[in-house]
Amino acid sequence: MLVFRPLFFCVALAFTLSCAAQTTYRWTARSGETVYSDQPPPPGVQYEKLEGYTQGNDQQLPYATRQAMEKYPVTLYTTASCKESCTRARTLLNGRGIPFSEKMLTNADEVAEISTQMNTENFIPGLKVGSQNFPGYEVNSWNNLLDLAGYPKTAPYGNKPSGAFSR
Repeated sequence: MLVFRPLFFCVALAFTLSCAAQTTYRWTARSGETVYSDQPPPPGVQYEKLEGYTQGNDQQLPYATRQAMEKYPVTLYTTASCKESCTRARTLLNGRGIPFSEKMLTNADEVAEISTQMNTENFIPGLKVGSQNFPGYEVNSWNNLLDLAGYPKTAPYGNKPSGAFSR
């Protein structure tokens, strides 16, 4: 029986690590921009798979952040053409130490679906905190939404950035 415990531990650890990894794709758009996305690129485009991309170790996060993350996960919606405002949005979230996933919308169907959720066509960058959506980048509104969810106002020391461009 004692022989199986280390084996079980190793299998459980390997499974946990494989679940935490996310595939990220990198390619060059027609405009010359480098695009990072969790979705595969359009057909016919040469790309690179970045295996083992992770959002960091959740156990190192403060307890309040983990609680907020469980109840109110944060998603940032971007597009390849979004530059300045999306960079400011990522900077705000990372400056507060908020773990978030970034969903880069790559086709018209994805944009239409999120437009419906946001109730507007002009929503990039868009923020989703739990079930609450906020279209466009507005610092005070985003901070208010994050405060109400219980996220910290500043990042803890040693915090690693989240999002597609955190590498």
